[in-house]
Amino acid sequence: MTVRPPQALAPSFTKETGLNILEYELMSERADSLGRHGLKVEKALALLAERLAAGCGEAEREDLLNDAADKVWAFFITREMCGLRSQKDAIRRYAIPPEVIARLGIVRKKP
Repeated sequence: MTVRPPQALAPSFTKETGLNILEYELMSERADSLGRHGLKVEKALALLAERLAAGCGEAEREDLLNDAADKVWAFFITREMCGLRSQKDAIRRYAIPPEVIARLGIVRKKP
C-alpha cells in the first residue's frame, strides 16, 4: 500500500506564491546585471587593446589598465553573487590580460 502525503502539505513550486515571484525577479535582475557588467568588461578590454596597439602614452595606458581592472573586479563580484565561484572560464572567455588581473581589488588613492 502506498501512502501519499496530502496535497496541501506537499511543496508546490508551480504555485505563484509571493516568495517564488520574488525569487524569480531577483534571479532575473542578477542575470541582467551580469550581462551589463560583461558588456562593460568587453568594451574596456577592447578600448585597452585598441589604444595599446595604437601606441598610447604611459599615463593613458595606466588609466586604461586601471579602468579595465575596475570593470573586471565588479564583473567578478557580480558573478559570485550569481553563484559562479570560479573565474577561470571568464578569464579565458574575455581574454583578460595578466596586467589587468594583477590589478584586481587594488584601491587607488585619488590625486
